[in-house]
Amino acid sequence: MSLEKAQLIELDQSFANEKSGGRKVAVQFNPETLKVTFANQIVQPQGGDQAAGNAGRQFVGAGTTKLALQLWFDVTAMEKDAVDDVRRLTQDVVYFMTPQKSEEDPKKLSPPGLRFHWGTFLFDGMVEGMEETLEFFSPDGKPLRSSITMTLSQQKILEAKFEGEGKVPNQPGQAPLKSANEGDSLQSMAGKSGKPDWQGIASANGIEDPLRMSPGQLVDLNLSAGASIGGGVGIGVGVGIGVDAGIGGSASVGAGFGAGIGGSVGVDAGASVGLNASLGGSAGGSISFG
Repeated sequence: MSLEKAQLIELDQSFANEKSGGRKVAVQFNPETLKVTFANQIVQPQGGDQAAGNAGRQFVGAGTTKLALQLWFDVTAMEKDAVDDVRRLTQDVVYFMTPQKSEEDPKKLSPPGLRFHWGTFLFDGMVEGMEETLEFFSPDGKPLRSSITMTLSQQKILEAKFEGEGKVPNQPGQAPLKSANEGDSLQSMAGKSGKPDWQGIASANGIEDPLRMSPGQLVDLNLSAGASIGGGVGIGVGVGIGVDAGIGGSASVGAGFGAGIGGSVGVDAGASVGLNASLGGSAGGSISFG
């Protein structure tokens, strides 16, 4: 995403449309802050008991809106088409302070209309005041850096206009994090968000001491170790061997094995052996493993 540069655009004297063939100046550095001031002109009507505090007030006119900003220019930071004096850059800004003949009455002068446009911020008005500070001079006395503080004014209360609902969609791989306040515990933070499994949240976030949260510590309350991945694997093996002998004896061997994986593992084995002999005696035995 490219950096959006603020622009100064010349308007016609109706302050409604861009002037055909007018000037457009892209600032060198975007301002750090914009200060917007709203004001209504009010007067104290005649009459009324001011001591009793019941003197009425009425609004006069539509009010005014002012925009104050600071712009920086530095010829040593120019990557191309560098110049030797910063005033070669700032004269395009001072132009918006220079009076011109009025279209309605050529005998009168008025400054040109100006539109400050930066992203979604739009302000139409005229330059009420401007101050330029020159600094960082070259060895031959030419200023190389300048800051311009300017105030724009319009004869109405500025109302911001937006398109759409303005909701920011969740981005893949991003999760909203909750910041801990002074004295917060993870249990209290989870409780306020309706998350009862604070132990699972602590485990999932790698929090060793959930009772003593550091102020400003970020926690993903939607992440919990209670979520699990389950699977099952079963293996069965059976072996049987039988032997009959003609001498009146028999033998049998049985074995079984079972294992399960899904959070628990169990092993059970059993074996039994029996032997009978018909030579005038008998023997029996069993062995089991569990």
